[in-house]
Amino acid sequence: MKKFILIIFVLFVVCQIADAVSVTIYNNDLALVRDTKTIKLVKGVQNIEIDNVASKIDATSVLPKFLSNTNKIKILEQNFDFDLVNTDKLLSKYIGENIEIERTGEDKRGKLTGKLLATYGGLVVQTENKLVLNPQGEISLSKLPEDLRLKPTLIWLLESEVEGNNQLEVSYQTSGIGWNADYVLVTNEKDTLADITGWVTINNNCGATFKDAGLKLVAGDINRVPQNRYSQKRMMAPLMAMEANVNDSSFEEKSFFEYHIYELQRKSTLKDREIKQIEFTSAKNIPVKKVFTYNAGLDPVKVKVSLDFKNSKENNLGIPLPKGRIRVSKYDADSIEFIGEDNIDHTAKDAKVSIDIGNAFDITGTKTQTDNKTEGKTSYQSFSIKIKNSKNTPVEVNIVETLNAWRNWEIRENSVPFTKKDKSTIEFLITVPANSEKEVKYTVKYWWK
Repeated sequence: MKKFILIIFVLFVVCQIADAVSVTIYNNDLALVRDTKTIKLVKGVQNIEIDNVASKIDATSVLPKFLSNTNKIKILEQNFDFDLVNTDKLLSKYIGENIEIERTGEDKRGKLTGKLLATYGGLVVQTENKLVLNPQGEISLSKLPEDLRLKPTLIWLLESEVEGNNQLEVSYQTSGIGWNADYVLVTNEKDTLADITGWVTINNNCGATFKDAGLKLVAGDINRVPQNRYSQKRMMAPLMAMEANVNDSSFEEKSFFEYHIYELQRKSTLKDREIKQIEFTSAKNIPVKKVFTYNAGLDPVKVKVSLDFKNSKENNLGIPLPKGRIRVSKYDADSIEFIGEDNIDHTAKDAKVSIDIGNAFDITGTKTQTDNKTEGKTSYQSFSIKIKNSKNTPVEVNIVETLNAWRNWEIRENSVPFTKKDKSTIEFLITVPANSEKEVKYTVKYWWK
């Protein structure tokens, strides 16, 4: 029994000290990386290095932490080395040094050996008896200069009172990686029910690959302070790949401060220069309502059409939905056709989602001012609003009117009941029969106290 307990304890310790990486990604081109590495220490002053960090790292955000013997290890310096190997840098490091060029192409006069004098505008090589300009061929160098790196590297100068393996946890912020939500909504033929699928889209251009990483996504509007940061040449790499993990609804959502965190319940590899998509929510047969809205202040003729649904548990949703683009399609016999798209904001559970689809083709509106009277500090303005329905079915239209909020007002002689939405907005809800027109009349009284 004691041996079994000992084995369990050893396995627990091994799991605790295993190398690991986790990435928390925010909406606004920001990620927090936590990387745990096994480091072999010796007593005294020494350098330790961690490579494969993001090339777009914010060096001022790096926080190293040893997980044991912390009071016996003192970090003296911290450096971020991003001077990476490329042809131009390699050659510039060899100015004043001997190089070999195996001539190719039309110039096959054998190997050229000499001192490299310049690289700008072409190579200049000094041989024993002449200068050679722009020699063509394969260049051979003796070694890689010590101050060039294959990967971005964090370097620490530290002093240790202990020796042996230790776990170093490094956290840092980086740009070049972000995420957003994308939704696909498909309605039935009657526009009464819909299926929805939500995808997380992660775009990694930070210059590092995170293998088997724990992944968290933070939804919310986080304030950041602009800073004067170190100068670093950055090239936006093209998107190289797209990965889609279909039917993998394995995110767990929880509240965090005034934001929401979505944590993937498995490990995932985030490759550099990759777009990764992971499904995070889906629901079927959500009750949706088609809403027609006429607002002459926005468009004097067009009637807007939108689809509304409730983000509730009863509709198989009920989790906070992060902001993103939602594409809407509709079943048409044996096919699915695209009908519009919109952006939705962060939406709390049990809140309404309204998707602006476009403008109705067969429903139009007109607004006419029919009277305007002024009596001292009081004025009376009368309006006529007509909604024409050319469809073969009746439609319900919500008429939105914006009033002058800087003056006192009162609605008089309205032909249709209205609802006051706020200090400057009223709404008339009417039903227009098929292939007909309906008129709404009202008078608003304005006055100064």
